[in-house]
Amino acid sequence: MSGKNLQVPSWRMPAGIYVSIIVDSRGCWKSAISVLSSDQSVVWGNTVILSSHTSPALSVEIRASYEAGRMLGSGEVIGKLQMSWDELLDHGDEPFDLSFPPVHDVCPYLTLRAAAVHACDDQDSSLSDCLVDSDIARDTDAGHALLAEYISSEAVSHLNDAMQHFQSVLDQCPVGHHDHAAALTNLAYARLEGYIQNHLQDINTTTSLFREALALRLQGHPDHAPSLYNLIIVLIWRHSKESNAVYIHESAQLCCKLLPLCPEGTYLRSIGVDSAVDYVINNLPIDASNEGIHLRRNILELCPVGYQLRPRALRLLAQALRTRFNQCGNIDDLDEAIQLRREAVFLCPEGHSDRSIFLNSLALSLVNRFRNQGKPNDLDEAITLYEESLHLWPAGHEFRDFALDNLGGALVTRFKKRGDIDDITRAISLHRKALTLCPPGHPRRDTILSNLALALITRYDKSYVSEDLNEAIDRYRESHLLMRLDDPERHITLYSLSRALCSRFTHTRKNEDVQEAIQLCQEALASLPSLHPDRSKSYAWLQRAYLSRYRIQHNSTDLSSAMEHFRLSSIHPTEGFPQRIRVAIDWARQADIYQHESALEAYQMCFELFDSHVMSRSSIFSRREAATAFHGAQSLPVDAASCATRRDNLRQAVELLEQGRGQQWSLASRLRTPLEDLWSANPQLAQRLSELSKHLSHAQGSTGSTDPATADRAATTYRRLIGQWKAAVAEIRNLRAFSRFLLPPSYEDLQAAARQGPVIILIASQYSCSAIIVPTSGDPHNVPLPAVSLIELNNLKDRFSRAIRHASIMGPKVPRNDLIVLLRTVWNEVMLPIVNVLENVLKLNHRSRIWLCPTAAFTSIPLHAAHPFQTNADGSKEPCLEDLYICSYAPTLSALVRSRQMMKKRVTPSFATIGQGQPGAGKGKALLAVDSELELVHKLVPATANRITISGDTATRAGALQALEENTWVHLACHGKQDPTQPYDSHFVMRDEHLTLLDIMEKDIPHAEFAFLSACHTAVGDEETPDEVIHLAAGLQFSGFKSVIGTLWEVNDAVAKHVVEAFYKYMFMDLKDGKGVVMDCSRAAWALNCATHAVKTKVPLEQRMVFIHIGV
Repeated sequence: MSGKNLQVPSWRMPAGIYVSIIVDSRGCWKSAISVLSSDQSVVWGNTVILSSHTSPALSVEIRASYEAGRMLGSGEVIGKLQMSWDELLDHGDEPFDLSFPPVHDVCPYLTLRAAAVHACDDQDSSLSDCLVDSDIARDTDAGHALLAEYISSEAVSHLNDAMQHFQSVLDQCPVGHHDHAAALTNLAYARLEGYIQNHLQDINTTTSLFREALALRLQGHPDHAPSLYNLIIVLIWRHSKESNAVYIHESAQLCCKLLPLCPEGTYLRSIGVDSAVDYVINNLPIDASNEGIHLRRNILELCPVGYQLRPRALRLLAQALRTRFNQCGNIDDLDEAIQLRREAVFLCPEGHSDRSIFLNSLALSLVNRFRNQGKPNDLDEAITLYEESLHLWPAGHEFRDFALDNLGGALVTRFKKRGDIDDITRAISLHRKALTLCPPGHPRRDTILSNLALALITRYDKSYVSEDLNEAIDRYRESHLLMRLDDPERHITLYSLSRALCSRFTHTRKNEDVQEAIQLCQEALASLPSLHPDRSKSYAWLQRAYLSRYRIQHNSTDLSSAMEHFRLSSIHPTEGFPQRIRVAIDWARQADIYQHESALEAYQMCFELFDSHVMSRSSIFSRREAATAFHGAQSLPVDAASCATRRDNLRQAVELLEQGRGQQWSLASRLRTPLEDLWSANPQLAQRLSELSKHLSHAQGSTGSTDPATADRAATTYRRLIGQWKAAVAEIRNLRAFSRFLLPPSYEDLQAAARQGPVIILIASQYSCSAIIVPTSGDPHNVPLPAVSLIELNNLKDRFSRAIRHASIMGPKVPRNDLIVLLRTVWNEVMLPIVNVLENVLKLNHRSRIWLCPTAAFTSIPLHAAHPFQTNADGSKEPCLEDLYICSYAPTLSALVRSRQMMKKRVTPSFATIGQGQPGAGKGKALLAVDSELELVHKLVPATANRITISGDTATRAGALQALEENTWVHLACHGKQDPTQPYDSHFVMRDEHLTLLDIMEKDIPHAEFAFLSACHTAVGDEETPDEVIHLAAGLQFSGFKSVIGTLWEVNDAVAKHVVEAFYKYMFMDLKDGKGVVMDCSRAAWALNCATHAVKTKVPLEQRMVFIHIGV
């Protein structure tokens, strides 16, 4: 047998369905109690043999049981049918349907097969007594029948009679009776139906009865699941009528317990539990507490992929996480919210009715993350999602105002970032359209007024049209009046109105405007908890108000208040790094301009925040993107050094400059920090940090995945590793003798760079230009350069660039007059004052080594080639810089210190010559002199060194990388290309693929010693971040090469080989015939100096100047 359309007249959730066949007054057969399926069907499959002689007819009943185990009574009748044996056997041996009277307008039916068989002895053994011989059973059955009558007729008398019968049963089944729980449940359900129909008000008693029944049916009891469901239903009904969050919270917790007990496809699951879960998901309030989010996670786990409620569960968990992010500022919450919302969008493809809702939710979180983290891709993706949502909510749609307003807000954000006037024009138009859809009295009018005001004042900040400012103030005031005092975003309107009033004060100088601005910000601060991220913005706007008033009234108290609120805003722990960095930059600028004592603290804060922000990025490209995202940040290191110099704090000037420059190299080098001392002090910590550093190195990529969801997961993983790595570092700093482990180096640490000769740092700041000489010991020396300014240096840099290009097309014997004029300027205005200090103060011997560490515009000027081009009265030539000293360059002092430290690790030298003169179509012209240059170098290298040559078809990207890894000395001759927009893509041209700077950086070659880069543009950084010193030569130094010859511009390979030949002759002049000491890379600067002097008659000036030495 099987049954379909099996609906219970009372609508009550059955524990199961069974069939009863009554043969005569003395006996009947009952099937097993089977679980009802979601399609209201049951399959029994029983076979029974009944005697047709005892009675001419039989009765077939379908009944619902409310107990899966021991039944109380016979359950509720679904259908009853009288029929003769002939009717039953009339269908032969084929299955047939037996239809019953309709229940809720649908006829239940059984499908069965009946056949006549020969008599047997046990034909009636399956029959049981059909008589109900107890008052408990009779009262129970009567109660079920009366409750079904009440449901269909809504006659209160039937309800009262049903409850009376069920109460009688409960009285007969006291505590301890095996049917007590069933009796409790029957009475409770009847009372619940009365409560639902408003015929019974006492819901507390009903709830208590269900609770008592559940307490008797613990987990493992066959009726545990139905009892859980009954309690959930009563709590849901209470919540729907009383709106008490306590009931929905408990319902959610019980659903988490119930759902795993209900198999898919059962009626209890699909009709009962799923409906309950649906109600819980939609009505559970957004609770950003740990407990609330934990509960949301549990509910999500109960909604597997494919479950219809999963997208909604995803969205609401994401909303709770975003709310917690807004309160506490933990970026992990926002990242997880975005991941959840991405999945929800994926589960709602085009055509899904809820797709636009999920698109908006995802876009909102992406905009939030952009504001917190500054990732441009987030903003672009959000605008694309908002555009799609706007299309899905056309004119006339109830949510059209949301779509207009949200897209407008994202365009305002993009305008602030990129300044495209079309964005702000369209944003204001969208906000105005949204406002027309929200007339006075509309619940969202206050929000749209505030957003329109934001767009107007954003445009005012660029165009200074007073009408925009005045309208913005009016719109903010109207929004403020409409907002409830407990509105969670009221503080935004307060500090936004403060900002607008402050802007007006700077023009009108009306004191009441700035006074109100201050009061509004103070009110906003007072309304926010201590860790709310927006406290940072409130501090920032409050400082602006104080600073605006100081500029007009010159009250020193206002200046102090402004600087203090700068500080509070920049240190607020839950605000994102981008906002804090912008505040810290402004703080440094204003403190420097007004000569406030906090200026150096502000610069220090900038570098610390930059470091943390950039380190949080999981790819090298995104780190540079983060480093270049802040207007005016590129000059911070030199401006900080200038500030410290002007305050006669030269040691701090050196420290700040080092901390602010070369951050990309500094971050990367932390993961390669030698741990020998730590292994001795604490092997366990050393092991943990070493493993974490390896994991981080593997986790970071060049660009990351192009799939946003994959990229988000990778970023979250990377940030988790960074957190563990930082925790390990903090633990190490607690060890004795490791208190400064991986902290920015002190002046004493940096002075190790000058161990072999002074380091000259050339500072090019908008405030002043000067040089700081770091001697081998003692305090640094300041060398003012009053004859040059930043503007003049930039002009000089451009003139050098033009002169070099011009010289490249001149004949070799034609005088380079333009270059001579420029080099004389560099000598007189820059290097001569420095040389005077070296000679007269430091008493540095001629032909001693010096290191140049240029910054900003100085990085593009060939300082080493400074020359007076002057003849003395006696006919002698005035010496140039390279006549006086052996010049090297140092990208940063830390890089030079690291190279010196690694010099301890010397191995047997091996020399690789790598050349590619025929790179192939589209990769540059053929370099005809490459092969002869390689042959020349090979002959000049001492025979004591292992020598290999890679050229032609073998000079591939992989072949070159392998040679770099396996050899201590390398000579590379090929095309070199500095990428001005993405310096990590700078490369050497090989036969197949480019050998990029990123390829080189990813290699760790501690045994490497020397590299000669006979290629173009290998030692020049990019225009955008010159102080990051990102170029091929620096990359080789970072990967392990202690001494590198690089080039500042294009190399003519036909004449470069003269320099190469002279260089190696001097480099190995003491090693002829295998005599002398080992190959020493620290001789490279001296050898290059000698070589450029030796080829003066063969090589034009610009091709001698092009080569520079970097490192030890």
